[in-house]
Amino acid sequence: MRRIAVKIAYLGDGYSGSQVQPGTPTVEAEVLGNLQHVLKRTPEELNLRFSSRTDKGVNSLGNAIVFDTPLEDPDKLLKALNSVSDGIFYRSYCFVDGDFNVRHASRRLYRYTVPSEGMDPERTRECCRLFEGEHDFIRFCRPDGKDTVLTLDSVQCTFADEVIYLDFNGRYYLWNMIRRISAAIISVGRGRSELSDVREALDGADRTFGMARPDALTLMDVQYDWLTFTPADSTRFVSRKEDGQFTHAIRSSFYDSL
Repeated sequence: MRRIAVKIAYLGDGYSGSQVQPGTPTVEAEVLGNLQHVLKRTPEELNLRFSSRTDKGVNSLGNAIVFDTPLEDPDKLLKALNSVSDGIFYRSYCFVDGDFNVRHASRRLYRYTVPSEGMDPERTRECCRLFEGEHDFIRFCRPDGKDTVLTLDSVQCTFADEVIYLDFNGRYYLWNMIRRISAAIISVGRGRSELSDVREALDGADRTFGMARPDALTLMDVQYDWLTFTPADSTRFVSRKEDGQFTHAIRSSFYDSL
């Protein structure tokens, strides 16, 4: 048995989050089912672990998982997993040591997508800068007992046609943190809140800006500076990709015609 790390992608609207919940579809449940189907091993033998949990509706392009496999050929393994999967895309791989902890990443990159209509560029950018560096994010998370003081290396915004991309770079995040920060940035960008409101919240004042919708949030990548991931053969999931793009085109045409 060898330990292997794999980057996975998925759309969150088909799952009730990433972690296993009895009686409901989750990312972890589907991955575990795929692994058991291909490798014929028990959950205990697979020892599956996730780098990052994602809430219901949240997407991923690069969440990282790690598990044990008896297959020595990683290309064959990912081809098989992509062949049996319905909603998970197994994108790249890297063999790791047995003591590798997938939770200990160098950084996690998230992107939140916002409609640009009504958003003031300068106010949006200035609000993004307020969240950079070390802060107590107690007002921008759902507390679960973890230390709420942490560092965001960068929060950047990019205006692109009809949307704005809010890109977050940090080692780890708190529960609901990015969606709450994004809600604050949107509120300031649209003039519903002031920059001073955000500063006061970061200083501990009892301020709330709500929580932005989950389907606009994507975990772009989980990175490990000491690992190099090899891309998988994408031909095994190209038909699912094309079907998804066609479905999107149908929906887009419908809404454009209203």
